[in-house]
Amino acid sequence: MFLEIITPDKQIFSGEVVSATLPGKKGSFQVLNNHAAIISTLDAGTLKYKAVNKDEVSLEILGGVAEVLNNNIQVLIEGIKK
Repeated sequence: MFLEIITPDKQIFSGEVVSATLPGKKGSFQVLNNHAAIISTLDAGTLKYKAVNKDEVSLEILGGVAEVLNNNIQVLIEGIKK
């Protein structure tokens, strides 16, 4: 499954992942391979993803929007907490 994380300024991550956990407005949710199509607004919180053959990465995001469609996850975020 392919994940792309973008801010208004730059691309944060682009690549194949095993899973992604996103901080949805109504609670955190996990996306795995062959997940149903979904569009969700995101709250400020922790976005986690596990890239293929790598450790899990956690980002503290400021909110945004996510779209899951055909094993592609597009995440547009306002920014990352410093």
